[in-house]
Amino acid sequence: MVATLIISILTFLLVALSILFFPTVKIGKIRLGTYWMIALIGAVILMAFSFAPVSEVWKELTSNTAVNPLKIIVLFFSMTMLSVFLDEVGLFKHLAAWAAKKAGKNQFTLFIVFYALTALLTIFTSNDIVILTFTPFICFFCKNSKINPIPYLVAEFTAANTWSLMLIIGNPTNIYLATSAGIGFFDYFKTMAIPTVIAGLVEFSVLLLLFYRKLKQPLEPCEEESPIQNKTALVIGLVHLGACLAFLIVSSYINIEMWIIALACAISLLFSATLMCLFTKKDWSYIGNSLKKLPYQLIPFFLSMFVVVVALNTQGISAKIAEALGSTNAIWTYGFSSFFVSNLINNIPMSILFSDLCSNQAAVYASIIGSNIGAFLTPTGALAGIMFTGLVKEHETKYSFVDFVKYGAIVSLPIITTALFTLSISMGIQ
Repeated sequence: MVATLIISILTFLLVALSILFFPTVKIGKIRLGTYWMIALIGAVILMAFSFAPVSEVWKELTSNTAVNPLKIIVLFFSMTMLSVFLDEVGLFKHLAAWAAKKAGKNQFTLFIVFYALTALLTIFTSNDIVILTFTPFICFFCKNSKINPIPYLVAEFTAANTWSLMLIIGNPTNIYLATSAGIGFFDYFKTMAIPTVIAGLVEFSVLLLLFYRKLKQPLEPCEEESPIQNKTALVIGLVHLGACLAFLIVSSYINIEMWIIALACAISLLFSATLMCLFTKKDWSYIGNSLKKLPYQLIPFFLSMFVVVVALNTQGISAKIAEALGSTNAIWTYGFSSFFVSNLINNIPMSILFSDLCSNQAAVYASIIGSNIGAFLTPTGALAGIMFTGLVKEHETKYSFVDFVKYGAIVSLPIITTALFTLSISMGIQ
């Protein structure tokens, strides 16, 4: 037990340090993330010494349950494919350019429109995709308009990681924790809709108060145009995303697992887009680009962390942690503990670990809130934070680690308190 605990803690610690200090390594022309390599080494060591028996790992990977990690990976990647395709078509950049144009010279208008747009797109797509798309645009727009980018960067990142709470597909942590508890798409939405809306409104108010003086300054309009080049591809993408969401809503009623629905829609999208490409003989390079942009490095990271959790379960360590957390005041206990643990070991391994600790659905929903809002506090909190800080640095925008933590602490603490309080009320009514 002691050896398992030491190896697991070292793995978590080294993953966190790699995210902060050496997130990538370049091998030839390919740049790879170090976090998944460290996680993989830790998993291999645990299996080699039978702390995570290979038979037990295989049993979990082949089990016909909703929490099967392979099913969750398929669900996440299928939904990501739908979002990335729309990004490649140019939908998100087009909407961002439209928002900037509508704002004119008023920063308050621009700020409101950007926040609302980020929230809306995050709900129906993915927080990671929105951050990947909007961050470069914000850096470019603010530089050319000669305004401070920090209010918009903070608003974008926090909005994407708050409104991702609304639907089960908004974040891979939502998918894993909710699925492990047997929570369906519609039941999840019924429970999380009100806490998300209330937390989002409070967050927006906090951001306005925080950046009021900066937003009073006028801006120079930036005539950035980003037209949709292939409207047929846009329609195909939107139809498939809409159909996927519609079937996910009724998945529990038609007895089809969510991963099957998402996979079928992703395959249909690729088939339809390829067929249209052959028929029209136009440049449909974004089909290949969409496949290239999928976060493949997440697969070994996710599976490696799953192995670590199997080891903790097998050695009885998870049970002791669950006993320490207890079952009373589960919303507050699991909400804040998941919030802080996310920033120690990243919210994906935290979610895999907490899926075995949660004793009831209140604890599950609270842990989901902690996993999303926990991304605010440090770049370690979520892979979205790693991508965000990398993009900001790449575009030569001043936004230091200290800035991230400072603004993250100011915004995250009232938001997680609001979300957990609203959740406790709504579940109490139920």
